Amino acid sequence: MSYQVIARKYRPQRFADVVGQEHVTQTLAHAIEQNRIAHAYLFCGPRGTGKTTIARIFAKCLNATGGPRVDFDDSDIRVQEITEGRSIDVLEIDGASNNGVEQVRELRETCKYAPASSKFKIYIIDEVHMLSTAAFNALLKTLEEPPAHVKFMFATTDPEKVLPTILSRCQRFDLRRIPTALIVKHLTHIAKLEKVTIDEAALFAIARGAEGGMRDAESALDQLISFCGDRIEESDVLSMFGLTAQGQILELSRAVLAGEIATALHQLNELAQKGKDLGRLLSDLLNHFRNLLLFQVSRGELNMMEVSEAEAASLKDQSALASTEALTRILEVLADAEIRLRDAASRKILLEVTLLKAIEARSAVSLDSVLKQLQQLRWQSGAGASPVTSTPKPSPQVAVSNQTAGQPVQKPTPPVAVAECAAGEQAAGALAEAPAAGLEELWSRLVDAAGRASPFVRTYLLEAHPVSFEKNLFTIGFDPEFEDHLSLVDHAKNHTLLQTKLAELGHPNCQIKFIKAEAPAGRVAPVVQAAPVARSAPTKPNPRPVTSAGPPAKEKTASVPFSKDDFKNDPLIQKALEVFKGQIVDVRA
Repeated sequence: MSYQVIARKYRPQRFADVVGQEHVTQTLAHAIEQNRIAHAYLFCGPRGTGKTTIARIFAKCLNATGGPRVDFDDSDIRVQEITEGRSIDVLEIDGASNNGVEQVRELRETCKYAPASSKFKIYIIDEVHMLSTAAFNALLKTLEEPPAHVKFMFATTDPEKVLPTILSRCQRFDLRRIPTALIVKHLTHIAKLEKVTIDEAALFAIARGAEGGMRDAESALDQLISFCGDRIEESDVLSMFGLTAQGQILELSRAVLAGEIATALHQLNELAQKGKDLGRLLSDLLNHFRNLLLFQVSRGELNMMEVSEAEAASLKDQSALASTEALTRILEVLADAEIRLRDAASRKILLEVTLLKAIEARSAVSLDSVLKQLQQLRWQSGAGASPVTSTPKPSPQVAVSNQTAGQPVQKPTPPVAVAECAAGEQAAGALAEAPAAGLEELWSRLVDAAGRASPFVRTYLLEAHPVSFEKNLFTIGFDPEFEDHLSLVDHAKNHTLLQTKLAELGHPNCQIKFIKAEAPAGRVAPVVQAAPVARSAPTKPNPRPVTSAGPPAKEKTASVPFSKDDFKNDPLIQKALEVFKGQIVDVRA
């Protein structure tokens, strides 16, 4: 008797023998027991998962003596005919080579005749998606209303290519990829029957390479037995199929999580020199980091993962090396590389760049974190600029307002604060007609109020100065060296913000105007802090009036010494460089 390969020798012969497809086999068994047998079935799924095998077993159940029955006798002559492929009532057709309309027309003619010796005439069409559109259309009428003695069973790896009109006339069953643990268990059973010794690591390597297909796993085992004899180890599997050892994948992933660039690149180079499949290596890395993310999110649950005991232990150790956000960023880098790998001229170079990006992504800072730190730095910058003798802090009894979408939201004001706010409005009202000192105080309070609502606006206003405030028009100037800020700050949103804050300070219905104007000579920018509680008497006026005729002539003042080294060594600047991974290119006073 000629040699029979393992995939055919150990092919399931009844529903109980099918591995990993219980959701299909149990449904078909119950349909037979309840005599609810449809006229057409479609079995979909990846290669080697049992589509044609289940169709044959179903045909045995239907045409067995005394059938339909699930518990048929293996020695039944009709069952044996189907098993050996010589039953004239069960016809297996290859859809790839019989995909024309002529073959379908012939099928339509022959299906009219009654079966020769069985109860049903059964047509099993494999790779049915290969039929042409004309062939599908020719099959439609027969498929929808076949003779009572005819049953159709279709198998396909690509159900999307099957016409919807065909799908709607069939009961569809989707077969799943077989879990790694079940493949390992089945291969262990076959190895015992074949009297072959194989270690567990080798079995897991075969199962990983099969990617959920039992037929691929059985074919690999058959090939390994021919190559190695009666003893198979993991190294034999890896060398034959170009796979990477699980331990090497774990070590490479550890190097990525630890940020060890040299170690990661050295391991990749070593694997490439040994002829490992780099595409498969990337896929294994992606699957490992996916398992690592699931392990971390599920707090140690292994139900959603197919891992060995050694890999489960490594997941526990590596989960402490990175946060969930870091693992997500690494997965995005690896997934992007997997898409680009098929078009890459050099796979090794692409993988080297991918490892560098993954290590960099591990320590990357999210945009939200950057914005929060930037806002914190801006506030610290404003607080650090205040001198030792600062104005008193505002009383907690004063009413406050929040800026949301440009509109103030007033909080309830206690009775005591009402009187204080009224006094503040009287003092602020006097500022509208006050000289320069009063204008500077109003400007200081305006910048502080606007800065609380928008730190970015506050940054620009610190480089500006008040020019005049007459007839409800507040004119704000920027020195010529800051004139490029005009286009950044002069827009409707900022106008609304400043008008709102002026109204809160006792100056409603005001307009804002930004111009290019030199600051008065000798002007010292006021300390920008929260306004103190209104005093009983307004600020003492300055005899020099404020007009809209422009800033007064410059006065000579002593230059303020500036040290570039002090600026570069400033703690705030150093913190900004650390956050943004930047460097100082130039310093100008």
